[in-house]
Amino acid sequence: MYKTAYISVLLLLFTINTYSQANQREYYQLKTYLLDTEEQEKTTDQYLGKALLPALKKLNIKNVGVFKPRTIDSLNPRSIKVLIPMKNLGDLETIDAKLQKDKVYMAAAKDFLDAPYTNPPYSRVESVILKAFVDMPKMKPSPLSGPRKDRIYELRSYESATEAKYINKVEMFNKGGEVSLFDNLGFNAVFYGEVLSGATMPNLMYMTTFENQASRDAHWKSFSDSPVWNKLKSDPNYQNNVSKNVTRFFYPTEYSDY
Repeated sequence: MYKTAYISVLLLLFTINTYSQANQREYYQLKTYLLDTEEQEKTTDQYLGKALLPALKKLNIKNVGVFKPRTIDSLNPRSIKVLIPMKNLGDLETIDAKLQKDKVYMAAAKDFLDAPYTNPPYSRVESVILKAFVDMPKMKPSPLSGPRKDRIYELRSYESATEAKYINKVEMFNKGGEVSLFDNLGFNAVFYGEVLSGATMPNLMYMTTFENQASRDAHWKSFSDSPVWNKLKSDPNYQNNVSKNVTRFFYPTEYSDY
């Protein structure tokens, strides 16, 4: 009897632990390499594709996304965005130290890391740290299979006037059902994240993906026409919680994991 009870407890603990791991919320670093020239873009591409992503895979950091703006203009400067998933914030502190011990990485990254100050590989690097939403605790690589140049990766940042309004908007996505609605309508979300550190706080960010522009437009029309959305946006509990919506469009590089 005692043996059976002991086994039952072990199974219960295993189930709880497995559930906890499956629902553990990831963290993300969204790095933006700001570039002045095509030469800088080529140099950074070489570094990311040949040095950084292979090294991160050896650290068991997979599904790293690399994106470029679909158009380059005053609102969308030449840049490369890198989305790095992390199991915990401690990874943010240790990744660089681990990379510096990787001789293969250091050799492959030498030209990028040791570039002369008169010819740097980028102008600046920006970084945003996020924590995954409760209703989507782990990133989902996009299932798209069409040409990468045609794909639309839509990155949105919703800024709020106050911390309370920001918390309310996050709740609208989770408890309110906005995440579920996007999922039901096939928006292929990559991540939803609470911004823990960034330049436009308080804000949240999320990324959805589509095969092409026509698919993107059709999906958003289905969203705006949805009775679920029209009821949700009229809910008095969720009013005036977004003061600014910044939407930008990207496509994945050929060496991006998705």
